[in-house]
Amino acid sequence: MDWGTELWDQFEVLERHTQWGLDLLERYVKFVKERTEVEQAYAKQLRNLVKKYLPKRPAKDDPESRFSQQQSFVQILQEVNDFAGQRELVAENLSVRVCLELTKYSQEMKQERKMHFQEGRRAQQQLENGFKQLENSKRKFERDCREAEKAAQTAERLDQDINATKADVEKAKQQAHLRSHMAEESKNEYAAQLQRFNRDQAHFYFSQMPQIFDKLQDMDERRAIRLGAGYGLLSEAELEVVPIIAKCLEGMKVAAHAVDPKNDSQVLIELHKSGFARPGDVEFEDFSQPMNRAPSDSSLGTPSEGRPELRGPGRSRAKRWPFGKKNKPRPPPLSPLGGPIPLALPNGPPSPRSGRDPLTILSEISKSVKPRLASFRSLRGSRGTVVTEDFSHLPPEQQRKRLQQQLEERNRELQKEVDQREALKKMKDVYEKTPQMGDPASLEPQITETLGNIERLKLEVQKYEAWLAEAESRVLSNRGDSLSRHARPPDPPTSAPPDNSSNSGSQDTKESSEEPPSEESQETPIYTEFDEDFEEEATSPIGHCVAIYHFEGSSEGTISMAEGEDLSLMEEDKGDGWTRVRRKEGGEGYVPTSYLRVTLN
Repeated sequence: MDWGTELWDQFEVLERHTQWGLDLLERYVKFVKERTEVEQAYAKQLRNLVKKYLPKRPAKDDPESRFSQQQSFVQILQEVNDFAGQRELVAENLSVRVCLELTKYSQEMKQERKMHFQEGRRAQQQLENGFKQLENSKRKFERDCREAEKAAQTAERLDQDINATKADVEKAKQQAHLRSHMAEESKNEYAAQLQRFNRDQAHFYFSQMPQIFDKLQDMDERRAIRLGAGYGLLSEAELEVVPIIAKCLEGMKVAAHAVDPKNDSQVLIELHKSGFARPGDVEFEDFSQPMNRAPSDSSLGTPSEGRPELRGPGRSRAKRWPFGKKNKPRPPPLSPLGGPIPLALPNGPPSPRSGRDPLTILSEISKSVKPRLASFRSLRGSRGTVVTEDFSHLPPEQQRKRLQQQLEERNRELQKEVDQREALKKMKDVYEKTPQMGDPASLEPQITETLGNIERLKLEVQKYEAWLAEAESRVLSNRGDSLSRHARPPDPPTSAPPDNSSNSGSQDTKESSEEPPSEESQETPIYTEFDEDFEEEATSPIGHCVAIYHFEGSSEGTISMAEGEDLSLMEEDKGDGWTRVRRKEGGEGYVPTSYLRVTLN
């Protein structure tokens, strides 16, 4: 079925329908154009978002880029940026393959449609002109027939009239004959015109207009096919980027699985490990020596004869915790003579050596006492530290790493200069063998400069190697007992364990012999309350520990322990590599400190 046969009389309907088809094509082109603008705006916003969250510093200068979390986030941003590129590609394909092509095709369709309808209108005009000519010939034939009939009647009447002259009769007959001849000619002309019109009308309705309608039908069907292909391009543009978008999404998934918290913890250690040794115990400062107070029966008590010297601060029950500002160590309140203030002072007379109020002296002494615990701020250094070439302003571990980096860079530069020197030598040999290729003397300045650079870099390498060796020795010396334990048990201390067979009094005497007190401190009165605090602490555990390795206590003063056994910590390591512990089933003795994992109370 075609339009020329079925719609032969629907010229205006076909005109409206073809115009609607072209309007639909233009509407779709406009839709795709706006869709393209949406895709471009979306891609632009994604790129701006990625640019906003990408690290501003290059990866080699950004320590955070070494963390797997940061690397995964950067990878996700890169995948989003690639995704934005695919949206831009979709927009570009739609713009070129849909908007431009369909717009051009729409213009062609408009011209073709205009040509077909102009041809149809010309055919209609020709048919209308033929019909007008037919009507004119018909009216002329009708008029000539009436006039011929009238002329015949006039001639017949004059012929019968006896009063009419012969001349009038002949004239009337001639006029009637002329009119009859004119009517016959009009009749022939009308018949010919009618035959011509019928032929033109048949050609118009059965040949000419059906052909025009068929052409319009073919044009409209081609437009519909092209529009359907345009509909398909909308989905094809998306399907073309689906594999790459899937790779982007897969890359995001891989980045999510690449987060390694253990590795990040290790990276943090590598970046910020200072290499400093942990601060030692704070020593007891005796402020009672300048008082030179004579022994008396004062309210603060008298020193007991034969009592050993106070043990070091490592035996104190007070915990020192340098990680927070709220727990800064404070010196214990001192009495005017240096001892701790008792909870209640008996009603005794004041010291005869003191001319001032004891509370006033106590206030002055308290103001002069400052804790000497090393803080992490002092370990890190101040912000105004001057950067030195050997990185001595950094902590030992960081200094070693920076020196190692500088040494590697110098070695790479040195190798590059050596390679360049070899290349220049080969080029010089070529020039000497083949003078037409170049002048060997022209390479001398470059060779001289390269040799100078090599000597300079060798000196720098030696300098950095010396600094690195010094830094590594410093790190090893600071590390001490803080070195990580290996898979096999470390060697026990070479020194013999302390003798723990004596009672607490003999143990205190041993500690006093290890750290002999000064002459002034021996003469200084030590008050009963402060000394009893230490004696009470010596009998109670100061922490607990777990045996990492099995140890056979074969020597005197040692105790055996099994791997994984829980022990009570009775005394910390005094620097000789031994720690005194107590087993749950009873028995105390010394074990190697490196065999334990210690937790203080």
